[in-house]
Amino acid sequence: MRRFLVKQKFRLGGERFDIKDEMGNVAYQVEGSFFKIPKTFTIYDVAGEQVSEISKEVLTFLPRFEIQLSNGDHFYIRKKLTFWKDKYEFDNLGLRIEGNVWDLNFKLLDDRDQVIAEIAKELFHLTSTYTVTVYDESYADLVISLCVAIDYVEMLESQSN
Repeated sequence: MRRFLVKQKFRLGGERFDIKDEMGNVAYQVEGSFFKIPKTFTIYDVAGEQVSEISKEVLTFLPRFEIQLSNGDHFYIRKKLTFWKDKYEFDNLGLRIEGNVWDLNFKLLDDRDQVIAEIAKELFHLTSTYTVTVYDESYADLVISLCVAIDYVEMLESQSN
């Protein structure tokens, strides 16, 4: 089991921030593009190896992101058209999601209903801060990549309001 602490530090320009483990050590570095279209984020592990790349697709009516993992796997996050509450779909994720994704309070489960990871937003912080607990470490890169994409969408939506 590994636990990570993520603090939202996105800005509209280029960004670079660290994701730390439960001991306060840097576990991942996130680097966002500055004037690149489409907007991309690259995630590196502590050794500086690329873990994943997140790309926001440009010519879509509603937000859509592709997450490409370094092992070749990829999945998509896309917003659904709804009138009341934002809803999102995940394509090719291979995991089931329970809880409220966009309030950053959810679980990821595999096809045997085993909890792979839990994401919980912490209250009473000035910026979006959440803990990510990964029970199966083979999914750590996927879970961190998913959380960075969700966090970026949350930041975009809060700035548009």
